[in-house]
Amino acid sequence: MFRSYKYRIYPNKQQNDDLDRVLEIHRQLYNAALTERCEAWKRCRVNISYYDQTNQLKAIREFDDDAAWLNFTSIQRTLRRLDKAFQFFFRCVKAGETSGYPRFKSKKRWKSAIYTFGDGIGISNGRLRIQNVGKIKVKWHRPLPPDGKPKSVVVKRTGEKWYAIFQVELPDPEPIIHTGPVIGIDLGLTSLVALSTGETVEAPRFFRETEAHLRRQQRRASRRKKFSNRWRKAQCQVSKTHSHIADQRRDFLHKLSRRLVDDYSLIAVEDLNINGLAKSRLSKSVHDAGWFMLLQMLAYKAEEAGSRLVSVDPYNTSQACSRCGCLVRKELSVRVHDCPHCGLVIDRDHNAAINVLSRALAAPGLGDQDSTWPVRACVS
Repeated sequence: MFRSYKYRIYPNKQQNDDLDRVLEIHRQLYNAALTERCEAWKRCRVNISYYDQTNQLKAIREFDDDAAWLNFTSIQRTLRRLDKAFQFFFRCVKAGETSGYPRFKSKKRWKSAIYTFGDGIGISNGRLRIQNVGKIKVKWHRPLPPDGKPKSVVVKRTGEKWYAIFQVELPDPEPIIHTGPVIGIDLGLTSLVALSTGETVEAPRFFRETEAHLRRQQRRASRRKKFSNRWRKAQCQVSKTHSHIADQRRDFLHKLSRRLVDDYSLIAVEDLNINGLAKSRLSKSVHDAGWFMLLQMLAYKAEEAGSRLVSVDPYNTSQACSRCGCLVRKELSVRVHDCPHCGLVIDRDHNAAINVLSRALAAPGLGDQDSTWPVRACVS
């Protein structure tokens, strides 16, 4: 299996300029390769493949000093990125889905370069050595796994910070049998997760809390002349604030997902259309909650911990009674489930979490698990 390990790197002023030059040359090569493909189809109706463009690299490097300055394999990786963009576009078109045509990259949209580990990039005396850049200081906040084999390294710029992302191949872990109880989770906006045990975890709302400060920074930037030095400084402050919000959210979700997979052997969640909800009137709150990121973290951490992540149909999980199974219609503003048939009165999200767990346990092969709640009826 493959895992990514992200580290902060601290280039000096000269190394920072060299890294900026590396990204800019890669961006120009990407745009030039995209132009070649577009013009070849527009004028001659000819499809140019990745191999056609790769075979031209040696001739290009003979007269282009910038291309000759770069690592050869990293240029191939950039051309591969363009080829993957076209493959994804044609695959979506063939499937009848909506997908944008590969677009030209501006400086704002090109932030990384990919190297093959051992070819133009490596580790020397605890520092990251990059071809034609030098040895860069790395903050090793955790060591690379000793049994892992680094395959590639992504050098990425986020605002004014630089990172090195090691993509490491690890041996498949031995199967682990998790002996803990099972849990059902209902995702929400007021409470980020409501568990079938009755526990709720409030949504931190990092963006909402920083929104007023961020608004002032954006207004300050809009009053300044575009592309001036003072405008760039203001834009840098806005970027730092966004990065800080993202770091807060990521740290919180990492800790929450780790606790859940360590405590429970089976985690049942709703199979929500998060992309659709992110385009509704609740988009700001959905993005701030980070549902998709939480589910991604639960998926790969559960695999390592020996737990199972099960997705169920979310239809009527909030409307159905978890005790008798009857439907109790209620608006989104009603936060308490009050069943007139059996008299059950509990929190709406708690009721939904129990229903999610019931549906998961009703799946074939999962009925022998110990529940965290006395489920009396499985909602059909």
